[in-house]
Amino acid sequence: MHFKILISNIDYILPDEKIAFFPLKDRDQSKLLVYKNNAITDAKFANLADFLDDSCVLLFNDSKVIHARLFIQNRYDAKIEVLLLEPVFPTRDIASVFLQTGVVAWKCFVGNAKRFREAIAFDVALPDNADHQSNRRIVRITAEKGDRVGDAFLVTFMWEDETVTFAEWLDAYGKMPLPPYIKRETNPADEVRYQTIYANQKGSVAAPTAGLHFSEQVLRSLSDKNIERKNITLHVGAGTFKPITTHSVTDHEMHQEQIVILKDTVDFLLKNRHKKVIAVGTTVARTLESLFILGAKLYLNIPQPFHVEQFEIYENKLLQELSAEDALKTLIRYFNEKNLDEIVATTSLMILPNYQHKIVKGLITNFHQPRSTLLLLISSYLGEEWSRIYEHALSHGYRFLSYGDANLYM
Repeated sequence: MHFKILISNIDYILPDEKIAFFPLKDRDQSKLLVYKNNAITDAKFANLADFLDDSCVLLFNDSKVIHARLFIQNRYDAKIEVLLLEPVFPTRDIASVFLQTGVVAWKCFVGNAKRFREAIAFDVALPDNADHQSNRRIVRITAEKGDRVGDAFLVTFMWEDETVTFAEWLDAYGKMPLPPYIKRETNPADEVRYQTIYANQKGSVAAPTAGLHFSEQVLRSLSDKNIERKNITLHVGAGTFKPITTHSVTDHEMHQEQIVILKDTVDFLLKNRHKKVIAVGTTVARTLESLFILGAKLYLNIPQPFHVEQFEIYENKLLQELSAEDALKTLIRYFNEKNLDEIVATTSLMILPNYQHKIVKGLITNFHQPRSTLLLLISSYLGEEWSRIYEHALSHGYRFLSYGDANLYM
């Protein structure tokens, strides 16, 4: 990289009392800070539609948070925590791995890893019928810790009952993986509230939190104003919480996440290319800009078109100069030539303050942690104004982070 961005440019003081450790009773009663034409307006999320019209389209991330947090015990009763990060075997495709039977291997964070020296067996009680919880069958799972993979480990899970899928026993045994700064046990409310109401594609280990504010009433109010919406999928990884610890943010290694792109979604974007595309969350913003880069790489015949490297958009002037329309049309041609309805790809895109957004023109998002890649992305929309907006939020009673309040940047 030929430029440096200092970590001090995306730092601020976030007192603990400003962090939302629990969700509000009603999703849409969170506050909404609207930033438009350099002005800040304080509102309620329930009134989101008042700030939008049919010149806007909204894109949502429909990824669903999985029960990625497992607690197991060795034969000496030492407690070990395993957090699923990404599948490795027999497939890296997230949608497919949940249908596997018999054996799967995942890259995992392991807490108390020194006590996980030998295979650990644990029992999972599965309901024979979801409506009759008293009728349960027991499936024995064996977990083995393998090689270290960076700051994680390869963990293999095996079970003999071939009628049981990985998704079935994980749903029954695992827990909702709340963010690391929420230092409490999960409760029944988290099962519902740390999940968007439109989530349907299993695979995330963290919620796309901007979507947590949407209620059926808010969605109806958007429809009443003829504001169209579409889903796209990015499976959120634990790396979203990884703070930047390097002096220059360009020395930070960005995490990789899997995205699923439907032909129908690309058609929708082309049809609405003259409207204002508003991303519901930073995950959608990264997905849509990655989608542009994928199409641009296909257009320019650049190798590895279905993976977006961290900095390649900044290092290739031809990528930067291509239009969004040309990139999207190239993707449609690819879908048609290959007779495909969807593409599974990966992205490590790091959106920096000087990034020129090709598709996304507005953003709904939460308030993010200091020194985070998410705050970097925010500054790509707001420039140095992000600091004034965050100061306003801190002084006006806004709640921060995953269970906190929302912003609309236009």
